[in-house]
Parts: sequence; structure tokens; C-alpha cells
Amino acid sequence: MPNPFDPMPLDEIDLADNDKFLDGVTPWRMFHTLRHEDPVHWQPEPEPNRGFWAVTRHEDIARVDRDAETFTSTKFVNLEEVDEDQIKKRASILEMDGVRHRAMRSLLQRQFGQGVINQYADFLRGLTAKTLDAALAKGSFDFVKEVSADFPINVLARLLDVPPEDNQRLIDWGNRIIGNTDPDYADVLLDSEESEKYRDLPFRSPASLEVFEYGRELARQRRGGTGTDLVSRLVNETPRDGVPLSAQDFDNYFLLLVVAGNETTRHTISHSMLALMQHPEQLARLQADPSLIPTAVEEFLRWASPVYHFRRTATRDVELGGKRIREGDKVVMWYASGNRDEEVFDNPYDLDVARQNNDHVSFGKGSPHLCLGNLLARTEIRIMFEELIPRLASIRLTGDVPRVRSNFVNGIKKLPVEVTLA
Repeated sequence: MPNPFDPMPLDEIDLADNDKFLDGVTPWRMFHTLRHEDPVHWQPEPEPNRGFWAVTRHEDIARVDRDAETFTSTKFVNLEEVDEDQIKKRASILEMDGVRHRAMRSLLQRQFGQGVINQYADFLRGLTAKTLDAALAKGSFDFVKEVSADFPINVLARLLDVPPEDNQRLIDWGNRIIGNTDPDYADVLLDSEESEKYRDLPFRSPASLEVFEYGRELARQRRGGTGTDLVSRLVNETPRDGVPLSAQDFDNYFLLLVVAGNETTRHTISHSMLALMQHPEQLARLQADPSLIPTAVEEFLRWASPVYHFRRTATRDVELGGKRIREGDKVVMWYASGNRDEEVFDNPYDLDVARQNNDHVSFGKGSPHLCLGNLLARTEIRIMFEELIPRLASIRLTGDVPRVRSNFVNGIKKLPVEVTLA
């Protein structure tokens, strides 16, 4: 199937305009045009930003992602341009490269490895069943609130060893921080004058202060203990480069866990359910052959593309896609576009739950920054649909599907559904 969206004229494309990401169609129109007409495209931005190179082909995204020496994360990975003082205060593991980055990753790498995640399988399956029992009993409900958000946040609470009563706070913090360009979520919009007051906080969000306070209290309780939860490991272990975490390192690492541990899995589950309702023949395939579900998970990740982009900064002059990129230029990898690249995926606008050799870039591509929680996310999504699909006789959409106003997170706010049980 060819591109189902009307091509967008090149001169109308504006990837810096968050409003263009609200309808679930315009982003794909923009990406399609860019891949075919200008795959390394200079995108102007409103001041104080200076613009960025938009990289939209799978091959070029992979090149940028792999080459941390030429395309560094240390100048920050979202579109906001920050000065050296802000970098010192706000840098998390995402904004590190080289030895220190590897050492910081190694603190928790084992906790997100296959062996540990396998130990969680029974817990995850029981938690999934509990989430689904409560939601499906209602017949009509918001799939995001009752399923997509509820499940991953319970997993995160277990990993952090915090009580389930704190789940809603964790969800709200993630919304307020990641949704910093959405007036429904943000305390202070990123591009507002008021955000200058919070320039030294992650995502310029005052919610970060609440997350810091919560994390510091957990750290105080667990310092010197023998716990195996993520917080205990951060406060009681030294990275392998021998440099202990500073208080600021802990704050920023903990905040990243709270945000990343919830948002991306939640949005992938939401997009996947919406896609199965829009492609009932694919849902029928999974109902007829549940052994396809592990394969379908990779297609769900490709289809959902829960993070639209990550940014790097050129450390030297370099040529990419026939364009001359200058030292200091922002270079933005549009993962969502790479996941629809016709050079890599046959019929990329088709949902195919049996798609083979699914080389999506949703977690990064050959990158030292490959998503630390990718195995956990895959396991959560697989178990969710293994438990959900056999229970459904039918499921249909009953209302609008509002999206997060963001060119960073590809999020669904609400997914109203009605179900009939098998």
C-alpha cells in the first residue's frame, strides 16, 4: 500500500510547530515528504532557538545514533537549547557520552536484563490480569486511564519499591513533565516567559521539584540498606568508573526513571490497541493465532513510535545526506519517520502483526544510548496483549482520541472504548 496521506508541500512543513502533531495525520505527511524530497532538512525555529537539521531516513538516523563522537548527547537531547550552566545542573544519563555514560548505565543495567525480567514474568502476568479484570468489568471505559497507564505505573512502583497508593502521583508527574508543551498537562508551558523561572529544572517543569523531593526521601530511607530496588542500587552502589553519584546525579537519574518508566510503554499500548481497532483483520489474526503476539510486539513498537525524536549536536563539520552540517548544529533523529521508511519496510503504512525482520528504531539504532528498559517494555507489552486478546469478543472506539500536544512524545490522552467479552 502506498502512502495513504496527501503529501505535504515542502514549504509548508514545520516540525517545530507542536500544533501540527495533534491530528495523528500531519506528522506522517511531513515525514513522507521529507524522506522523499529533503531527507536532511534544515528546520527553522522560533527564537531563542536557532533551528535544527531534521534527519528522516532510517539509514541516516542509524548513522547519527551510532556515532556519539560526531553527534554528541552532551549538549542535550531535546530541542531546547541550553547553556553550560544549565547542562551542569540538568544533565541526566541521557545527556552523557563515553566512559561516564557507560558507568552510569551499568548501575542499573543488570536490573533491566533478561534474567531479572524473567523473574518478574509471573508478577507482570498477575498484575496484567488484575488491571484487565477491573477495566473489562466496566464494559465501557477509557483504555488509557484504566489499562495503558495503570499497568506500566504498577510495574514502575514495584521496581522503585513504592506503594501502589503513589501511582497516580507518578502518572501525574510524568504527564506534567513530558507534557510541557500541552496546556492540559503543563504547569508552565515550555515556550512561555514564566518558564524562565524554571530554566534550571528538567524540562523547565516545576513538577521536577516534587519528583526530586519524593526521590530524596526514598534515598534517605534506603541509604546503607540491603535493598535491591532501583533506588537502593543508585544510593548504595558506586559506578564502575569509581565516581560516586552526586546528589544532583541521583535527582536527575531518579526523575528519568519516573518519566521514562511510564510514558513510552503506556503510549505504545494505547497506540497498539487503537491500531488493532482500526485494522480488525489484524486483531482477528492474533485471536486466531496467539503465537504471533511476540512478533506483533515489534510491529506495535514500529507503528506506535512513542518518541518522535531525539536530538544530538554536531561536534565537528560533517556531511550528511548531501548537506554540510556545521559544528554546534542541532541534528534531530526523527525515529517515527525512520519507522515508515519504504527503503526498509515493505508497505510501511500497513499494520502487519506477522511482519518479519522488523528493523524499527523505536529504542534507538545501534546506539550507546539504546533504551535501557527496552527488554522490560517488550515484556510488558507482550504480556498485556497475551492476556487481553483472548478475553475480547469485540472492542470498538466510542469517542474522540485526543493526542498530546508535543513533537517529542507521540502520546494519546484518552481512548474511549466499549468491549464485549469472549
